[in-house]
Parts: sequence; structure tokens; C-alpha cells
Amino acid sequence: MSVTMKTENGVPVLNLTGRITSANAAETKQQANAALGDYAGKALTLDLNDLEYISSAGLRVLLRLRKRFAGTEMVNVSSDVYEIFEMTGFTEMMPISKAYRRISVEGCEVIGQGANGEVYRIDPDTIVKVYYNPDALPDIHRERELARTAFVLGVPTAIPYDVVRVGEGYGSVFELLNAKSFSKLIAADPDGLEGYVRQFVDLMKLIHDTTVKPGVMPQMRSVALDWADFLRDYLPEEKWRKLHDLIAAVPEQLTMLHGDYHTKNVMLQNGEVILIDMDTLCTGHPVFELASVYNAFVGFSELDESVALKFQGFPAETCRRIWQLVLEMYFDDADEQARALHAKQAMLIGYTRLMRRRIRRGGLTDPVGQQEIACYKQHILELLDQLDRLDW
Repeated sequence: MSVTMKTENGVPVLNLTGRITSANAAETKQQANAALGDYAGKALTLDLNDLEYISSAGLRVLLRLRKRFAGTEMVNVSSDVYEIFEMTGFTEMMPISKAYRRISVEGCEVIGQGANGEVYRIDPDTIVKVYYNPDALPDIHRERELARTAFVLGVPTAIPYDVVRVGEGYGSVFELLNAKSFSKLIAADPDGLEGYVRQFVDLMKLIHDTTVKPGVMPQMRSVALDWADFLRDYLPEEKWRKLHDLIAAVPEQLTMLHGDYHTKNVMLQNGEVILIDMDTLCTGHPVFELASVYNAFVGFSELDESVALKFQGFPAETCRRIWQLVLEMYFDDADEQARALHAKQAMLIGYTRLMRRRIRRGGLTDPVGQQEIACYKQHILELLDQLDRLDW
């Protein structure tokens, strides 16, 4: 066995490797004390990712460390070692977290894509969402709680049942037996487009018919106001003020929104429509949801139609048709003039997000980016002249 140490945020982390038995327990204790030196803090992390076995003599070594450092915690514990801790009561004495099993997504099909990660099918029964952020554990736990909340409220969604390591990052594992995204279904069966969009819209309406308790999910209006505030230096003052005031005037609602609603995040499993990618769940007026739908099917690919085929798997013409069908089916009791108005309301918010996004991604110094920013800005200015409210 061996003991090594590193420091993270001022807290020593002892890595225990190999097997701790009665024959080497005393040596383990000596190495641990030597590594810690005169450290006088209370926090200590024991990283047991490479610990294969621990005997009762080894457990006594860990007890002495905990007695010396009251804030001791153990992380990355294998299932076998965790079982020992559980049987001996260690799990009741200090925080102990299991190691995450590792999987590879190399060669796996990408079946979904969202703001914070990509979804892969790793076998016929299982998918995994791999997060872009390598330190995504808090995001994963938050998404799990959001998904559970939505499920309890009656929204059909996949619930993650495991957390895994994927490369240097993390992923959430879901069971979705033989499920296919609506993007895949539409690409394979374009003649069935209207039927798929009907199911897509029906699920969106179900989400929007769901009320969430205050404080459970973030308010989308605050996020949209941040988008608008970012553009203050890039729009004429009076236009920026109107944009800000229009968004601020949208009433706060406890209506559930998905926040990143498009056909890659809606799955069909054995005839049941299921929502995935739940980390963007929020509350607010449906105009914010329609803005994200517009961007997914029109806004993102407006100046480069190849983006639609790359992202959704079908051509831009199909994307534009989907947007029109969404408007018709979502506002099925409205006339054509009212639907056109609601489209413009969603588009203004959508272009606000797109312009901010492109500026933040270096578009001001890139010729293509400059063209995109100019396009989004022109849309914003034109729409501001046509709108005096964003809600309905």
C-alpha cells in the first residue's frame, strides 16, 4: 500500500492505494502522519479511489485520523470497501461517498443535445447525458431534483438512476428502452411530420399546464432580463430601454417551462412521449419557451442553413415548417393575425438571446460573427417598432 497527499482549496487530500491489512496498518499510520506533518486544521479528505481492501486494523487507522481531524470525509470509495464501511458503522460516523463507475461513449450515437451536455445511447436500453462542464456534479444533482419534481407533477420524463465518470467529466444515466428522439423520427419519416409535431406540441402544452411551487425553479424572466441588459452597449439607448421594459413587463408566472425545448429533447418510447434534458427547467410565461423553440428551428440556422441539418438532422425547410406548425397547433384557437403577433413576440426574445450569445462568443472580431450580430440587431430593432407587449 502507499499514501500520497495533495491539497485542494487548503484541505489536505490523502490518497490511500492498495490494500491495508494488519501487516501494514502501522506503516499506513506512519505514512499518513508524516504526510500531514503539523497540519492543524479540522478538515481532511481521504480519497480511496485506489483502495482495494481494508482490514479491521486499517479501520482503526482511519478512526484515529477522524479523532484528530473532526471534519474527515472519504470520497471515491469502491463498492466493496463501501460495504465494509457500511457493515462496521463508518457510514454513520462521517461523510462517505462512493466512486463513480467509468464508461466510454466512443462510437456511441448522439441522440440529443442541450445547452449543458450531449446525450448518447450506450446500449438499446440505456442513454447517458454527458455534461460539458467537467465539474458538473452540482448540476447533475440539481437536474435530478428538477426531473423528479416534474415527474411527480405529472410530466413524463426520464429520471436519472446513476452518475458515472466519462473521460474527465461526469454523466447521468437514464433507462430509455428503444426510445428515439423526435428529430430521428422526423428525419426517417418526413411524411409523418404533422403527427410528430402534434405530439411535440401536446407535450409542451402539458408542461405549460403544470404549476410549480414558488422557489422550486428559477424564473425565466430574470434570465431574459440579463440577456437584454447585456445588450445595453450594443443598441440605441431608447431601443434598449424599450426592450428591457417589455421583458420586465411580462408577468411572473409559476407555469413550468422546459427552457430548451426542441425535437432532440423529446423522445418516443413504446408509444409514450418523454421529455429529457431537464437541467433547464424553469417557470415563467410561455413566450420564453416559444422563443427557445424559434431559435432551435429558425434562429440558429437563419444565416447558415447547414446548421439545421447538422443539429436537427433534417433540412432548414423542414425546421421552418415545424415552427409554423407549432404556432398553428399551440395557438389553435387564435386567428392568423394573432399567431403572427405571438410569433414576433417570441422572435424578439429569441434574437435578444442570439445576439448576446454571439457577442459573448467573440463575434465582434469575426467577419461571420459580425454578419450574424448585425442580422440579429436588425431583427430586434424592427420587432421593437412593431410590439408594445410580449405577453398574451
